[in-house]
Formats: sequence, structure tokens, C-alpha cells
Amino acid sequence: MPKASRKGARLVALFLFGCLLFNFPFLTLFNVRGTLLGVPVIYAYLFVAWVLLVALVWAIVERSD
Repeated sequence: MPKASRKGARLVALFLFGCLLFNFPFLTLFNVRGTLLGVPVIYAYLFVAWVLLVALVWAIVERSD
């Protein structure tokens, strides 16, 4: 499999993972009244999930196979 094809497949898989993270089952798990370091749990989850996705995209794009 060519490098570009593997990278593209990884990015598509990461996109699908992101769709899963920001969809119904996971969002309802973190939709609680509590706070985490003074920040509502749902906001903390959204921020951490977003940072994780950005870091994974960076790792895939910058990786030299």
C-alpha cells in the first residue's frame, strides 16, 4: 500500500473516531451536573476530545513512514 494511501486511510479512520466521540452515546455519558476543576464536565470532555483529535491528526500527518 502506498504511503499516501495508508495516511489517507488513517485520517478517514480518525474522522470516524471523531464522529463517534462527538455523537450521542459519549456525549450523554459526560452530560452530568458535576465540575472538573471548576469547569462543567461536558465542556472538559469536549475540549479534551478535541485536543486529542488534533494531536492524532498532527501525529498522522507529520509521521514519516
